[in-house]
Amino acid sequence: MKIGKLGMGLIGLALVAMTGCQSAAKPQEDSWSALEAKGKLVVGIDDTFAPMGFRDENNELTGYDIEMAKAVSEKLGLEFEFQTIDWSMKESELNAGNIDLIWNGYSITDTRRQQVAFSEPYLENRQLIITLADSAVSTKADLAGKTIAVQKESSALEAVSANTALTSTLKNGAPEEFDTNIDCFMDLEAGRSQAIVVDEVLARYVMKQRGQEKYKVLDENFGTEQYAVGMRKQDTTLLEKINEAMKACNEDGTTAALNAKWFGE
Repeated sequence: MKIGKLGMGLIGLALVAMTGCQSAAKPQEDSWSALEAKGKLVVGIDDTFAPMGFRDENNELTGYDIEMAKAVSEKLGLEFEFQTIDWSMKESELNAGNIDLIWNGYSITDTRRQQVAFSEPYLENRQLIITLADSAVSTKADLAGKTIAVQKESSALEAVSANTALTSTLKNGAPEEFDTNIDCFMDLEAGRSQAIVVDEVLARYVMKQRGQEKYKVLDENFGTEQYAVGMRKQDTTLLEKINEAMKACNEDGTTAALNAKWFGE
């Protein structure tokens, strides 16, 4: 039976569709063997997130997470290469294979659990509400009609946005988003925002550097979170190795030493 051009075209489309379905059904693979053979993992960071990962006066990377990651890399016997990324694109960078870990004050959230696998948590954090010291804002209710600044694609943004009763009363019906938390602080100081919501770990460090007396921390906050390391869901071996190495750091005193150095604990 002769098949016309239209029929051939339909068959071609069907074959493409079948091929696409087969590709989509192909499971993603655990990359541990490839990473081990390469001897290196790429760690995605936000290099403005002090004291977890940031650049010192010599433009060298430092911070709690940087030092902890280096300690873990030694236990794994693999080199960790730190790569600054656009924090709003962190999960996309991870799942595209451009980085292998997200490790920089990365909070566990339900939304992120859908995209990445998390290590065991290693540090607790809260989302603080901060205003200027002379602000009349003292409670969440006082934020009605005001502008709140948060970092793009941050857990702070997620926490604030989840409170729809509050966000609906904000000046623009949503928080204002900035590339970095430092940008949020600068916007607050310039008077364009009346409050910012940021990680306590970062906030305490930044306020100390910029002048504690300039700010007020509200008694209310947007909840407690936990920091963990993020990786691709299929990387189950890497997840196991990271957890084992971090447990070893807890047992040999590495974690305690870093807590004392960076947080005085």
